[in-house]
Amino acid sequence: MDFAELQCYRGMRVCVAVSGGVDSVSLLHLFYVNAEKLDITLSALTCEHGIRGEESLRDLRFVEELCGKWRIPLTVFRADIPARAKRSGRGLEDEGRQFRYSCFREILKADKADAVATAHHKDDFAETVLFRLARGTSLAGLSAIREENGVIRPLLFATRAEIEAYAERNQLPFVTDTSNADTRFARNAIRKTALPALENAVRGASEHLVEFALRAREDDAYLQSLAAQAIKAEDGGYRVPLDLPAPVFSRACLRAMRELGCTKDYTCTNVREIEKLKALQSGREACLPDGLKAVREGDCAYFYLPSSKEFEPVPFQTGSFVWEGAEYAVSYERKEGALRADGNAFPAECQIRTRREGDVFTPFGGGRQSLKEYLTKKKIPARVGKKLPVVACGREVFAVFGVEISERVKVTNDTDQVVYLSDTKEN
Repeated sequence: MDFAELQCYRGMRVCVAVSGGVDSVSLLHLFYVNAEKLDITLSALTCEHGIRGEESLRDLRFVEELCGKWRIPLTVFRADIPARAKRSGRGLEDEGRQFRYSCFREILKADKADAVATAHHKDDFAETVLFRLARGTSLAGLSAIREENGVIRPLLFATRAEIEAYAERNQLPFVTDTSNADTRFARNAIRKTALPALENAVRGASEHLVEFALRAREDDAYLQSLAAQAIKAEDGGYRVPLDLPAPVFSRACLRAMRELGCTKDYTCTNVREIEKLKALQSGREACLPDGLKAVREGDCAYFYLPSSKEFEPVPFQTGSFVWEGAEYAVSYERKEGALRADGNAFPAECQIRTRREGDVFTPFGGGRQSLKEYLTKKKIPARVGKKLPVVACGREVFAVFGVEISERVKVTNDTDQVVYLSDTKEN
């Protein structure tokens, strides 16, 4: 552990996450003694979780005194993690991690630093890989601890033993979190029991776990690139081909969900629900986290967020309106591509609204049928058909904007007033 490892952070504003333990104190010291040479603006943050009572407050005082002694600006975050975990249903470890990373994001969002540095090291990497393997993770999960979104890991090259040797060599003070010895926590059990046993059985197991995770990261990055090429944006949603190889299909689906704003953790159950669409007819849906839906449309799964807006019916008269990303107009002026109809053939009580159950339609040159049946024959997806504006009187539909007019309002030799129904996508 020396100056060379920090060269890539030259000229940056770095905020070190400090708990008071040997790892984070060593990281803070490494930056502290090299900051001036590398033109690094150094600060620190600490998170008090409200879990260990007086011991936790002791650690906070230690970090405050250390940063004061070294004249390093410190930001303190506090939370009642047990209470938060009770509300969220997550475990203490997971809730604590969520809290810490929210603190990191707050520092970065407030532009107090260019990066937040954590003291994760090579042994942490191996422990995380083993933990995630035990929980049944994917290749993406096996990539484990990485640098992203402004969070850096300057000590990933070092082992725990090397960090402890650095602390001893520089006579660094630190505190010990006694909860780290509690093997009721899964990570502690892996650190104290599982990983040492694995090392005893297979020499170099920790190093091999890290190497495996790095190869997994490369494999996942390649599969993710194929998934990114496969999905197509359309009408505010995303289309994913159903015939993609399984590893690419699952990643493409999850990518579509993220692009649509899915913030909740997905599960294997969600992926299996989407895969079921392959065996179902067009129009069948799968419900997903955050209100998203996936619907089979031909040879693709279409991912979208259903609109919560309601179309308020309006009288059928000249004018324009915007609905679901398109501009519609009724006019007596000729418009290229617009539907033409006999203006006087529409009943006076006609309204513009969206489709309703029981609507019937007699398309131009065709026979009377349900509007739903007609739209299906036209291969218009149900999600699209449900939001198309129509001109109707009661259950009788006389025109579907952008699609067709009824035989009952067609232009004839007796028509003396032609009306134009147009739809134009907004730019």
